[in-house]
Amino acid sequence: MTDALPLAGIRVLDVSQVMAGPFCCMLLGDMGADVIKVEPPVVGDSSRRSMGFRLKGDDSPGFLALNRNKRSIVLDLKAAEDRDTFYALAKTADVVVENGRPGVADRLGIGYDTLHALNPRLIYASISGFGPGGPWAMRPGYDLIAQAMSGLMSAVGMPDQEPVKNTTPVGDLGSALFAAYGILSALIGRERTGEGQFITASLFEAALGLSIWETAELWGTGKSPKPLGSANRMSAPYQAVQASDGYFVFAAANQKLWLSLLGVIGRPELNDDPRFADNSARVANARQLIELLRPTFAERPANHWVEALLAAGVPSGPIYNYEQSLASEHTRARAMVQDIPHPVEGSFKALGFPVKLSATPQSVRYPPPLLDQHGAEIRRELAERGLLPATADRA
Repeated sequence: MTDALPLAGIRVLDVSQVMAGPFCCMLLGDMGADVIKVEPPVVGDSSRRSMGFRLKGDDSPGFLALNRNKRSIVLDLKAAEDRDTFYALAKTADVVVENGRPGVADRLGIGYDTLHALNPRLIYASISGFGPGGPWAMRPGYDLIAQAMSGLMSAVGMPDQEPVKNTTPVGDLGSALFAAYGILSALIGRERTGEGQFITASLFEAALGLSIWETAELWGTGKSPKPLGSANRMSAPYQAVQASDGYFVFAAANQKLWLSLLGVIGRPELNDDPRFADNSARVANARQLIELLRPTFAERPANHWVEALLAAGVPSGPIYNYEQSLASEHTRARAMVQDIPHPVEGSFKALGFPVKLSATPQSVRYPPPLLDQHGAEIRRELAERGLLPATADRA
């Protein structure tokens, strides 16, 4: 089945740490790529010791979550012998992914120009905080900073309160997704040209690139978007609201749904109010509208409103915490929780594959590797191809 996966036969060198690069490479590994995780001596990927809590072994749950379907080799890229081993690997690779600060890979002797000379078909993806050029290029690449400087934080949270960031690291994960998109596009392009290329992605550009509604509002109105809580910039009412026993969400995002909502809550008179005559008016007067709706929703429990709205065709749902969401029947039906066997942990829970392929379904071929778990195996493979002397097979 591995040979049938879409990226079978593609070799990826994962020379990255923590989140953006490892997530990108895991996605490629899930699709069948042979991902070799190149780690520094002693500590390996710094996320192996992150998060402040463990399961059974030394590797953190964060590392386990980001590194399935990879093999690990330890290489000290400051040492000539190990750097030569890396060069041998680069000659066999299709893709290299690194997420150091601009200039670090060049100083280690593994920058794009060096590796391109060894392997012109190589696709080299560099993920950083702000990209390789521009006045902010050398700033540290952290998701918090990217969210702040992209404008995203200015539009997140509740009105007139202190800034908050999106707790999902959209800069990190977004840059990983954009990098994977670039890599796959470059692989297709290479079929036509025979040449690899240099790809850059950044946390800043990912956070900004996902700000579709916010930039549309700025350029359309001349005003920078403000935080709206759970509300929406383009539709109203579309947000969380409090019922008698807690909050739920609903989305009356067009005129048909608006009228259906009024029928469910028994408030037809609101349609005669010029402030709410159409979606544009409702967006402009969203705060006044939700204040008028609150007393009605407070009369019944959340489950009552969710069921009634869904029955009328109005999108609605409860607000689950992660424990509730992961335990739901739908999550199980979509196979979004899996137990992964592991040589130290025994097994651990991980998120499933968020995209499904019908003819070539993904699987966990390798659990997250122990540090240097596959070092001897990878060196043997290079020796068999004549790229390293047989003595390079070292334990």
